[in-house]
Amino acid sequence: MGEDHNDLELVRRVQSGERNAYDLLVRKHQYRIAALVRRHVRDPAEAEDVVQETFLRAWRALPQFRGEAQFSTWLYRIAVNTAKNHLVSLGRRPPTEDIDDEASTAVREARSLHDGATPEQEALRGETARIVLAAVDRLAPELREALTLREVEGLSYEAIAERMACPIGTVRSRIFRARDAIDHELRDLLP
Repeated sequence: MGEDHNDLELVRRVQSGERNAYDLLVRKHQYRIAALVRRHVRDPAEAEDVVQETFLRAWRALPQFRGEAQFSTWLYRIAVNTAKNHLVSLGRRPPTEDIDDEASTAVREARSLHDGATPEQEALRGETARIVLAAVDRLAPELREALTLREVEGLSYEAIAERMACPIGTVRSRIFRARDAIDHELRDLLP
């Protein structure tokens, strides 16, 4: 609660006219927002522009911020929407979620832990990873996002519900359905 309280205090200071309080909010969140934007916008110069646009949009919208959500969650949503809008304006399809890079890295790291594996085990592991990634790609966007926020970012169900602006029961259902779809595809592969 401490970090959220500090953000809320800074927001209140900005709303009462203290402009340098916004600089503190930007400094506090800029690296996390930049990392988030880079997962959507691969070009570094474009990503930098999107980060700046995110903070500009947040500045303009800050007078209407009521504190019903955490500031970081609110800012995260602005960043995602700004990145997606940027890609759409360039005629590119925005990613529905960014699990691919993290998932493939996790698969590579998991493989390195099994140095003594037989060639058959390695082949099975590779096939399993391929099936999981393909299954994740085929998930509906809202299922993929919920699963990514849980499994890749490690967020709680409550934080996911807040980020996705939906009830916690919906989050649980989406994650269950996503895992079930992946399990279904793996059943034929695994004995």
